[in-house]
Amino acid sequence: MSGTVVKMDLASAGPIVLHTLTNACSQNADVLKPAVHQLKQWETSPGFYTILSTIFQNHEIDFNIRWLAVLYFKNGIERYWRRNAPNAIAEEEKNALKKRLIDNFNEPVPQVATQLAVLIGKIARMDCPRYWPELIPTLLMVVRCNDRLLQERSLLVLHHVIKSLASKRLMADRKLFEEVADNLFSFVLNLWNTHMETFLQLASKYEDGLLESLDKSILGLKVLRKLVCFGFKDQQLPTDVIVFINMIFSRLDPFLECRRNLWGNQQMVEKCEKLILLMTKVLIDMLEVHPLSFVQFIPTTLQFVARYNFVDTGESLHFPHFTVNCLNMLKIIVHTDSYKVDTRKEKINPASVEAHKLKMETLTPSTLTEVCCYLINRYFLLSPEDLQTWESDPESFCQDEGGDSYKFSLKPCTEVLFLSLFKNFHSTLAPVLLDMVQNVQGPCGVDDMAAILRKDAVYNAVGLASFDLFDDIDFDQWFTSHLIPELQNKHTNYRIIRRRVIWLVSQWVGVKLSVSLRATLYETILPLLQEKEDLVVRLEAANTLRTAVDDFEFNTEQFLPYLSPSFSLLFQLLREIKECDTKMHVLYVISFVIERVGAQIRPYADQLILYLPLLWDSDHNMLRCAILTTLIRLVKGLGTSCNTLYDFLIPVIRLSTDVTQQFHVYLKEDGLDLWLETLHNSPVMTPGLLDLFTAMPAILEFGNEDLKVCLKIVEAYVVLGQKEFMQRFSQDIVMSFSSLITDIRTDGILLILKAVELIFQSFPLEAPQVFQPLLSHIFKTTLENNGLIKKKKEKELVTVLSMQLYILGRVLLQNQEYFWSFLAQESAKMDKESRTLLGMLLDLWFEKMDSITKPEHRKLSALALSSLLTMNLSPITERFSGILNVCVEVLHDICRADCDTGKQTDCLVIGEEEDAESTEENTDTEHEKRKQMLLRHDPVHAVSLKEFVVSQLTICQQLHGQLLFDQLMANVDKDILIQLQELTS
Repeated sequence: MSGTVVKMDLASAGPIVLHTLTNACSQNADVLKPAVHQLKQWETSPGFYTILSTIFQNHEIDFNIRWLAVLYFKNGIERYWRRNAPNAIAEEEKNALKKRLIDNFNEPVPQVATQLAVLIGKIARMDCPRYWPELIPTLLMVVRCNDRLLQERSLLVLHHVIKSLASKRLMADRKLFEEVADNLFSFVLNLWNTHMETFLQLASKYEDGLLESLDKSILGLKVLRKLVCFGFKDQQLPTDVIVFINMIFSRLDPFLECRRNLWGNQQMVEKCEKLILLMTKVLIDMLEVHPLSFVQFIPTTLQFVARYNFVDTGESLHFPHFTVNCLNMLKIIVHTDSYKVDTRKEKINPASVEAHKLKMETLTPSTLTEVCCYLINRYFLLSPEDLQTWESDPESFCQDEGGDSYKFSLKPCTEVLFLSLFKNFHSTLAPVLLDMVQNVQGPCGVDDMAAILRKDAVYNAVGLASFDLFDDIDFDQWFTSHLIPELQNKHTNYRIIRRRVIWLVSQWVGVKLSVSLRATLYETILPLLQEKEDLVVRLEAANTLRTAVDDFEFNTEQFLPYLSPSFSLLFQLLREIKECDTKMHVLYVISFVIERVGAQIRPYADQLILYLPLLWDSDHNMLRCAILTTLIRLVKGLGTSCNTLYDFLIPVIRLSTDVTQQFHVYLKEDGLDLWLETLHNSPVMTPGLLDLFTAMPAILEFGNEDLKVCLKIVEAYVVLGQKEFMQRFSQDIVMSFSSLITDIRTDGILLILKAVELIFQSFPLEAPQVFQPLLSHIFKTTLENNGLIKKKKEKELVTVLSMQLYILGRVLLQNQEYFWSFLAQESAKMDKESRTLLGMLLDLWFEKMDSITKPEHRKLSALALSSLLTMNLSPITERFSGILNVCVEVLHDICRADCDTGKQTDCLVIGEEEDAESTEENTDTEHEKRKQMLLRHDPVHAVSLKEFVVSQLTICQQLHGQLLFDQLMANVDKDILIQLQELTS
C-alpha cells in the first residue's frame, strides 16, 4: 500500500497494516526498516488510527504487535490530534476513536493497558471535558461495576486522565479542573476508603485478593493526590479533603504494622511501601501547595514524625524512604515562610500566626535538643554499609549527592533537616552542638569505633553549620590546637577522622580561616594527598585544596611554594583512580589550580599532557568535557607556549567539533571554546591550525546555536592568518555568511556584520570584491530596513542599519574606486540610476547618523562622507551642507581641547605614546596584541578627522574653483561654518 493513500479502508487495508506491524517487530533489520518507513508514511493517512485501534483491541493478535500498534496510536495523538495541527485527524474519525476507546476496558495485558490509559489521558488533556464530556462519567460508571478487571482498568485510565488534566496551567483549564475535582473527589474518596478497608480486613486473615485491593488503593490514592493538589485553592478546602487528611494519618499506623506483618512476601511488602509512601507524599504536597489549610495538622504531623523517626521503638516499623519523607515534612514545617511570623509586615495572616504558635508549642527547646542530638548521634553516624563501601569501593563512597537528592536519599535529607533546624533555632541548638564538640574533641582510642564514629558525626554537624557558627567558634585556634593534631594520627581506624577533619576545614576555609594560616593549611593538605594515605582521605584533601584555591582571599604568591608538590600529588592521584566520575572530579581540581596560578603552571604542563591523551581515548564523553575544560585553562596559562601542545590540541579540537560524530552534542561547546583560546594565544599560524577551519562551514550551518563563538573564531583566524587564511577560506566564509544572514535573528545578524567589518578593516582593497554577494545584500537591506523602520518602528533594525552604514562607509573611505563600480552594478540590478541610489544612501546616512552611537563608527562615517567633498556629482553637491553638518557634529564628539594650548585634537588618533600604553594594557593574549597592531593602521585611529576635513575642503576649492566653492559654502548654515572654523583652527 502506498504512503499516498487518500483514505484507508478497514477491510482492505487492515491486513496490510497488520502485516507491516508484524514486520516492524522483526529482529531482522532488512525486514524492520522498510516496515517502519511504511508506517511513518501512513501516519497522516485518514483511517490509519482506526485500523490501529482495531488491531490493538483484538486480544487474539500477538501481544508485541498490539503493543506496537498502541505506541503508534499514542505518537499520532501527540502529532495529529490537535485541530490546528498539520495533517490533523478528521473530527469524524476522532469521535469514532474516542467512542471505541471507552467502550471496553477489558485489556488483559498490563503493559498494553498502561499504554492505553496513557493515550486516553493524552486525548483527555486536549478534549476533556469540553469535547469529550462522556469520558469521566463513563469511567465512574465502570469503576462501580463488579467485574474486577474492568474496575481496575477503568481506575487506571481515570488516574492517567486526572494526571493529564492536572498538568494544565492556564487559568481557564485550572477552573475546569477545579469543577472536575469538586464533582469527583467524594466519589473517589469513598472508593479508596472501601478498598483500604477491604485490604486491611483481608490482611488480618491472610485471605486472597490482597494484591488486587492494594493495587486499587494505590490507583485511587494517586487520583486523590492530584485532585487535592490542583483541584482546590488553599484555605478553601472542602470538608471531604480535611476528612481525607485525617484518614491518611489514621491509616498510616495500621499500614506500617501490616507491612511488618507481611515480611517475607516481597511483592506485598513493596506494594505496601508504595502505598505508605504515596500517603506521605500527599502530606508533603499539602504542606507545599496548601500550607495554610494544613495548619490544623501541624501538631499531628510533628508528633507522627517524632514517634516513628526520633524514638528507638519506631525503628522496627519504618524504612529508609519513609524516613526521608517524614524528615522532609519536618523540614518543610520548620522552613516554610507561611509558618513564620514576620513582625516587619504591617498585615500578618492569622493562619500564619496560628501555625507559628502550634509549631513552637510542639518544638519546645527540650524537643529540639532531643531531635538535634538524635540526628547527630543516630542519623549522622556512618553505617556498617558505609564502612563496607569505603573499604570495597572507596571511589563510590566519595560520590557526592547534590541537587534535590535530599528528597530521595537519607543522608542528604538528614543534613538538610539539621541545617534548617539550626538556622531557625540557632540560639537553642548552638550551645547543644558546642557541648557535643567539647565532649568529643579530646583524644579517643583508635580501637574505640563507637567514639570515632560519634566524633565524625559531631564534626559533620559543625561543618554543615559553619556559617551559622561564625560567632560561636574561634576556628583559627581550633584548627591549630585540635584539628591539625587529629590529622597527624595515622592509624587505619583514624582515617575516618582524618577524612572528616579535612572536609571540615573545606567547609570553614571560606568562612573563618585567617589568611595568615593559609600556608599552614597547604602544609596540612599535602601529606593527606600522598600515595600512602587512604584513597578516600586523598580525594577529600584534593577537594579541600580546590576550595582553598577557589577562595576569594586566595593569594597566588602565597601558594607558589606548594604548587609543585600539589600538582605532582594531584597528578599521581589522577593516575591511580579508575572511575571516570572520580577522574573528572580530580581533573576539576587540577583545572582550578591551573586557572588560579595562570602562567606559573608552565613548568608542570608537560607531565599533564603526557597523561591526558590516555584519558581522552576513553569513551566517556563527560570525562572528555572535563579534559576540554582543563585544556582551556592550561592554554590560557601557557600563553604563546601553547604551541608545544599542538600535537595533542589540534586532534582534540578536530574531534570535538566534528558535527558528523554523534558525540559532538557533548563536546562541541567546550571544543569551540578550546579552539578559540588556542587561536587567541597562538604566536603564529600553522598548517595544522589552518586545516582545522575546514570544519567551520558545517558548524555554522547550525545557525544561532554556537554562532557567537564561531564568529569569534573566524575573527581570530582573520587577525592571525591574514592573507594565507583569506586566500584559502574566503569563499567558504562568504557562502556561510550569505546563507546565515538571511535566516537568523537580529543579534545574529549583528555578530556577522561585526565579523565582516573586521575582515574589511584587515583587507580594505581585496575584501569588498570577494564579499560582493554579502555587500550587495547589505546595500539592499540598508535601503529596505529604513522603510521597515519608518513603517513598523522596529527598534532592533536601527542597530543593524547603523552597522550596515558603517560597513558601507569603510568601503567608501578605503576603496572608493571599487565603491563606484559596485554602486553601478547595484543600480543595474535595482533599475535605478547610480546618482539616485547615491542620493538615497546619503539621505539615509544623514537621517540615521544619531543612531550610530559608537564614537569610532561615527568618526569613520564622517571620514567617509567627507571623502566625497572632492567629487563634482550632483547628489554630493546638493548635499554639501549635510556632509559638513555631520563632520561638525562628529568633531564635537571626538575633539578635546589641549590643556596647555587650547588647540582641538582628535582623541581617537593613537599617538606613539598612547600606542605603547595601549599595547601594555592589552597584553592578555596574542590576539589582543594583533588587534592592537591592526588598529594602528585603521583610518579611525591613524587619521585626524579635523585635518582630513580641512584637506578635503582645500582640494574641493582647487578642483571646483572659487566661484562654485563659494556657492557651496553659502548653502551651509553660518553657525555650522563658525563651529567648523573654531574646531579646525
